[in-house]
Amino acid sequence: MSTAAPPRAGRREWTGLAALALPTLLISMDMTVLYLAMPQLSADLGPTSTQLLWITDIYGFLIAGALVPMGALGDRVGRRRLLLTGAALFAAASVLAAYSTSAPMLIGARALLGLAGATLMPSTLSLVRVMFEDARQRGFAVAVVMTSFSVGTTLGPVLGGVLLTHFWWGSVFLLGVPVMVLLLAVGPTVLPEYRDPDAGRLDPVSAALSLAALLPVVYAVKQLAEHGVGWVPAVTAAFGVAVGTAFVRRQRRLSDPLLDLGLLGDRVINASLGIYLLGLLAMGGTQLFIALYLQEVLGLSPMLAGAWMVPAALGTIVGSLLAPLLVRRLRPFVVISGSLLLAAVGFGTMTRLGSDDLPLLMVGYVIVALGLSPMIALCTDLVISTAPPQRAGAASALSETSGELGVALGVAVLGSLGLAGYRDRLSHTAPDGLPPEASDGAADTVAGALRISGELPGHLGDALADAARAAFAHGLALACAAATLIVITAAVLGAVRLRELPASAATAVQPDSGQDTSSGPDTEGRATSTQPAGVGGDGEQGHRSDRRKQS
Repeated sequence: MSTAAPPRAGRREWTGLAALALPTLLISMDMTVLYLAMPQLSADLGPTSTQLLWITDIYGFLIAGALVPMGALGDRVGRRRLLLTGAALFAAASVLAAYSTSAPMLIGARALLGLAGATLMPSTLSLVRVMFEDARQRGFAVAVVMTSFSVGTTLGPVLGGVLLTHFWWGSVFLLGVPVMVLLLAVGPTVLPEYRDPDAGRLDPVSAALSLAALLPVVYAVKQLAEHGVGWVPAVTAAFGVAVGTAFVRRQRRLSDPLLDLGLLGDRVINASLGIYLLGLLAMGGTQLFIALYLQEVLGLSPMLAGAWMVPAALGTIVGSLLAPLLVRRLRPFVVISGSLLLAAVGFGTMTRLGSDDLPLLMVGYVIVALGLSPMIALCTDLVISTAPPQRAGAASALSETSGELGVALGVAVLGSLGLAGYRDRLSHTAPDGLPPEASDGAADTVAGALRISGELPGHLGDALADAARAAFAHGLALACAAATLIVITAAVLGAVRLRELPASAATAVQPDSGQDTSSGPDTEGRATSTQPAGVGGDGEQGHRSDRRKQS
């Protein structure tokens, strides 16, 4: 039976969307500029290879672990309030990271950034869910938010390259300060406050259990990938699994659970989360290697390396904005699985990299960007559109947890795999006659090998530098081969689990140019509440709630 169409967003909602794009812009900028800063950071702070990995992935690990508690907290204290509080904390932690004087201090600052960042994304996507009740407008709004990641990826290398050319490595972290100040200035005016009056109390024990379950498992994966099977990763993994089991059991007993496990039981939501995690795992595990390849292997300056990363970032923007248009005519699984297979072609192209293959790298990297971006936009839209509005905070937190965990695991697993490939190849190709301490230092990181090569006499130093660059290219190719298999697996998962979702014409609409249509009907007179759950749908079993009370 047809029902009245939901209210359409007006000028205030579209202005608010621009404000919500700021935190997503910053999160992607923060990661890409860190990759560019790695050589200078390594030279200044002298981190070990393990510390280097923790500097990059502790941020993502803590975001992933804290997203669920922060999503639940936003439902209770107000999503706008949590967003603005997180923005202030993120700015303060950025300053601390910029002026870190040791690797442990920087790891701690990155951990604080992760906790602050965990407040941003659940609030952003859950506010999009309640600001844009019209399904077609919401699909476009989600694509805009996802595109802001790509804009940040584009701006990050360019601005980071300029800063690293003229200032110290810590300056790249200060990029986040003016962005957060701008959000704090405009957010109270253009963003509505939203809280769930029936959310119940926040359970601190559940919040602690969710974080305590994740970190030991991730640590175990890192140790297993880097050092092989041993009792330390086995014990820590078992501890994490045990805590995770206790967390799940507690959620089933509580009348007001931190995580609504019913969302995970939805076929569309759990399949979309799995695909999203696998795709981001492949991406996160190769981006750091690509940034280091441009600078350490090809010898480009930070500014030039950033410039060469722009084409792939532009490809991500194109793919994100095309996603809601494609799904109007094609079934979601076709777009998602097809784009993942395209990404597999890109990763496969990069498995052929040698130590001087910039054109091949660019071709493969752009194809990967074009392939992964539609999947990211559509899986995010599937998750938050399938959940009803009062569960938008939890659904947004699940989506972002999946993505952040995917990136963090990618850095840990594929990063460790690539490092193992580098060390293995260098052990067979390093020149004879190296002092033992030089051999050990060269095997630690490619930056260390190149630094040591400059201290060795003539031909011996040149031979070590050539061997280290070739070994690093081999490690990158190995990581890309694993990424190829991962995205093919994700494509198969999409084809099997999302096959029943129909094509939807309700996800791609351009906002009316300056016209306030907040109370107008859908332009085509559709009763969108009759659509199935999925892209452009409005909740489980076609459920549509009335606009929630704003306070």
